[in-house]
Amino acid sequence: MNKKKLIGYGIFFVVLAGLFLLFSFWGTDNWKSKSPTISTVKPFRFVTQDGQDFTDADLQGKVVLINFFFTSCKGICPKMNNNMHNIYDAFKDEPGFMIVSHTCDPETDSVPVIKRYADSLHINEKQWVFLTGRKDSLYQQARNSYLLDDPKNNMVNINDQFLHTQFFALVDKNGNVRGQVYDGLKQDELAKLKEDIQTLLKEKAGPGNNFSNNLFGSNP
Repeated sequence: MNKKKLIGYGIFFVVLAGLFLLFSFWGTDNWKSKSPTISTVKPFRFVTQDGQDFTDADLQGKVVLINFFFTSCKGICPKMNNNMHNIYDAFKDEPGFMIVSHTCDPETDSVPVIKRYADSLHINEKQWVFLTGRKDSLYQQARNSYLLDDPKNNMVNINDQFLHTQFFALVDKNGNVRGQVYDGLKQDELAKLKEDIQTLLKEKAGPGNNFSNNLFGSNP
């Protein structure tokens, strides 16, 4: 076999392999550039505004927007949650989307308090959930799962801590924290957040997701 034929066969098989890959990935999300995974959701157990247990398993199969706030905040929280409400309005008809807002002041934000706050927003409370619980567990989630504060702050006495952040985290259907930490007060980052939510809604939940090992895990 001469050299020209070898080169011809080589080119043929390269083209054939390329066509195989094209048809294998065409129409799927596999060919698209995906936003990076920056963390994963750790096991947790908190309480909703309706007094029901809520765990990491309740996020499974959902695209979830995460934030931390407190009901008595007069500073950044009203503007931040107004921006959050705009995102809720944009995706409230998407069954695969939900928002989870955690209090960072559980001593004040009891179940009845966060219930009144949720009611004032006139939302579907199955799609926008408010959580309270133990302060140390809430703060550990903010820092270790969602990267909304420096994990080194966990070393400080919990009674001397107060978490006050304007940042949002975005979780995919498999329990991965994706993309970036989004500033809830900046319109350009909120626009990017909406785009990323739309992208994650189109992705399929994988069989080997990060919730599979967390179903019975909880923070006391």
